[in-house]
Amino acid sequence: MTEQDQIRLGKTLWAIADELRGAMNADDFRDYMLAFLFLRYLSDNYEEAAMKELGTDWPELDEEDRRSPLALWYAQNPDDTEAFEALMRRKVHYVIKPQYLWSSIAEQARTQNDELLHTLEKGFKFIENESFASNFRGLFSEINLDSEKLGKNYKQRNARLCSIIQKIAEGLAAFPSDRDLLGDAYEYLIGQFAAGSGKKAGEFYTPQQISSILSGIVSLDSQEPATGKKAKLNQVLDFACGSGSLLLNVRRRMGKHGVGKLYGQEKNITTYNLARMNMLLHGLKDTEFEIFHGDTLLNEWPLLREENPAKKIEFDAVVANPPFSYRWQPTEELAEDFRFKGYGLAPKSAADFAFLLHGFHFLHKEGTMAIILPHGVLFRGGVEAKIRKKLLQDGNIDTVIGLPAKLFYSTGIPVCILVLKKCKKPDDVLFINASEHFEKGKRQSVLLPEYIDKIIETYQFRKEEERYSRRVSMEEIEENDFNLNISRYVSTAKPEEPVDLAQVHIELTDLAGKISEATRKHNEFLKELGLPELPWAQKREN
Repeated sequence: MTEQDQIRLGKTLWAIADELRGAMNADDFRDYMLAFLFLRYLSDNYEEAAMKELGTDWPELDEEDRRSPLALWYAQNPDDTEAFEALMRRKVHYVIKPQYLWSSIAEQARTQNDELLHTLEKGFKFIENESFASNFRGLFSEINLDSEKLGKNYKQRNARLCSIIQKIAEGLAAFPSDRDLLGDAYEYLIGQFAAGSGKKAGEFYTPQQISSILSGIVSLDSQEPATGKKAKLNQVLDFACGSGSLLLNVRRRMGKHGVGKLYGQEKNITTYNLARMNMLLHGLKDTEFEIFHGDTLLNEWPLLREENPAKKIEFDAVVANPPFSYRWQPTEELAEDFRFKGYGLAPKSAADFAFLLHGFHFLHKEGTMAIILPHGVLFRGGVEAKIRKKLLQDGNIDTVIGLPAKLFYSTGIPVCILVLKKCKKPDDVLFINASEHFEKGKRQSVLLPEYIDKIIETYQFRKEEERYSRRVSMEEIEENDFNLNISRYVSTAKPEEPVDLAQVHIELTDLAGKISEATRKHNEFLKELGLPELPWAQKREN
């Protein structure tokens, strides 16, 4: 598998999506397209493991027989299927019946089988309720196979699904059968659908370039970043995880065995399902991640409601890209919530600090938190100023990073990254102003790899560089009334070159003389023509 393959497959699938969705909007079609990619991945993974377990018993099919070999094995060994499925549950953690495998579904699509839609419905229900030991109920809840957007009646809907699946199968057939390739294609398509969703994209997608910065920061040793990457992050949390790309980026940075378990929370049901599929598509077993559907601000996840310090779960890394300036309803009950007590409640007009305090509460004392927020959190007054002041006085804000504008599909505003720690060694705050380090793209700004590396390296070694980064003492921050506006501490403006007044005077005197002489000559011509002279020259001569 090459990077070219990844890009080519992503573009091929996006072209299919663009061609087939017709009048259906991108968000609706996304759910069908990604669900079929997911089914293909599960099927490939399962059949490969089944072939390995059955060894020489794996059936050979005739050239004209397009069924899955597993379907033939089931037909030949009806008494052994139960024991085989028990074995597969132990090995790959899930089971798929032969009739629900992608190869079977794709064959039904190729032959325009009238039962395809019914088979898909049964297959999705089986995967949700019976495939996994873990609870994957509702995984396909947003995929309505009876939608009129697919067709007005069963026959039309079945024919449309046959067409979509056949095209996807043909598109995939031109590429290597590589499971990692499908995971990357899934991420590519999420990004493409996000680009077409405008403001709605912020609900589910953090651009990879920003994910890379956050994952690069939290993977470093929290107390001594200069010593390099931590050996392992036992537990990582993203409490507004969207499609899960940020969590996966941390895992990618740490390596497959560098993270114990990923934890995510997501309020939007469609996005929650995308995240669960995305985890499995990237090779995680159901025991290696946990995604919860619920409201973070209300702390609906039972796992996080434990108040006993001895039993409270804590995370080695917390990463998040919560919705910016989200309107919420702070109540008297929430004012007493253990996450916010001692800080105050974020205003109802902007829940930014409520999200921050939620994640910070569950951060391990040796952990690092990196969160993307609008610049307003750095300088807004009222209760936000009080929260900011307490975090600063307690030594919890480690680094403030300013990013360029237009990095997100959902907003053009520039954003910042706050890096927080419960225990940090430096008694200053590092400011990084990377707002002018980007390439202009068609619609978005682009952070080139060298710009991403520069931010991470500046954080890691706490480097200072004129017009880019600076370590600022708490005394100076206090003098500025705990305002963290980045340009107060690191201005990107280039100083004007000093003016040599004596030289400027000589140049102006010389220029004035030349103007006077030119005007005098011009007036001579005017005089010969009997026209009035220019008065400015007359004045100068007087």
